Amino acid sequence: MMQGVRQQLIDWRYLTREQIDGFDNYKYSAIDTSPLSQYVMHPFWDWLVKFFPRWFAPNLMTFLGFLFSVMNLVLLSYYDWNFEASSGEEGTTPIPTWVWLCAAINIFVAYTLDGIDGKQARRIGLSGPLGELFDHGLDSYTAMIIPTCLYSIFGRSRVYSVRPMRMYYVCLTVYFNFFVSHWEKYNTGILYLPWGYDLSMWGSTAMYLFTYWMGFERWKFEISLGALGTLPLGNVMEAVLHVSAMANLPLVILNVYNSYAQRTGRLLSPWEALRPMWPFITYFVLLLLWPFLSPNDIMERDPRAMFMLSGTIFSNVSCRLIVSQMSVTRAEAWHWQTPMFVLSVLVSLWLPVLERPLLYTLLLVTTLSHWHYGASVVNQMCEHFNRVCFTVHKRVEYQTTNPEQTLQERKEGPTTALKQD
Repeated sequence: MMQGVRQQLIDWRYLTREQIDGFDNYKYSAIDTSPLSQYVMHPFWDWLVKFFPRWFAPNLMTFLGFLFSVMNLVLLSYYDWNFEASSGEEGTTPIPTWVWLCAAINIFVAYTLDGIDGKQARRIGLSGPLGELFDHGLDSYTAMIIPTCLYSIFGRSRVYSVRPMRMYYVCLTVYFNFFVSHWEKYNTGILYLPWGYDLSMWGSTAMYLFTYWMGFERWKFEISLGALGTLPLGNVMEAVLHVSAMANLPLVILNVYNSYAQRTGRLLSPWEALRPMWPFITYFVLLLLWPFLSPNDIMERDPRAMFMLSGTIFSNVSCRLIVSQMSVTRAEAWHWQTPMFVLSVLVSLWLPVLERPLLYTLLLVTTLSHWHYGASVVNQMCEHFNRVCFTVHKRVEYQTTNPEQTLQERKEGPTTALKQD
């Protein structure tokens, strides 16, 4: 019985036939106007990608880049789970110096691999919807990792930084910025790449290097504002992150408006244009209400779990939107986990002793279901496009030349091999 359930999970299909067929007609359309990207990074990436062998799969680059970001999250979670290590308060143990250097290297390598994966795909003739979906899907998860890791530089200092709830607002702002960029493409058909991404990656690298070289204590000072008083540097960084995340919003509104005025977009009705927003808004409200209503002040007790939970569910919602905009199909207006989140919040208010166990249960279920969704969608795409995700081979070609393949399978041909995959 367990084997049957396991096989059902492996064979689960999230993409509908309409979505699969929609990917057949997909053409990449993006506009990048960032001077940093155009005049610095793209020339560097064009030079760098030539050193990679042609057998190095673009999706492998994408995944390795993501793992470098995950490595930062794992390291800083281990040494600073509650964001107290850099607070400077009595009884706290600072993060080892080498971690900051490692974090700087990791984030820059992740940024670089994310920049050259598409160039490698075009270089070897493997560009297509699978690579873009895989790339943007992992980027949606990185939207949680970057601000969460940066918070460890300042910590939850009562004087020189911000409390976890305010950093939570920053995370929500970043999620919104990522989501609204793809909502823009859902309506216009064009992905306008925000400037904030390149700046955030360079800024993160510089901040980690500075912390490694000078120590986290050097961030603990106040900037004089003259007659207005002083402002802690942690508050300045909070404002910078909010502005960099939200600076794209006016352009999004303008681009969507122009797509209607010039009749270049999908020209959906107002309700249909806003349809993808409802799952995002629902979770946005729920995950804002929970910390405010929490009987145990859950944001102060376990901020990292809240950051990770919110980032994971918003990543899943974003991934579903990306599937809809790439396949030009109708977006979902309801997310299946919503009742689970509502019930968890209500039970937490009714039985406060269960709040933290429910938070971790929800985090575990949300994470596993998101991983399952991602793996299943990629597997469906690989089957449809006859690809092996982390190699440059085609599925039929790979299976028929696999030395472990049986003689009987070779005789039966590629059709049987595909069915068995």
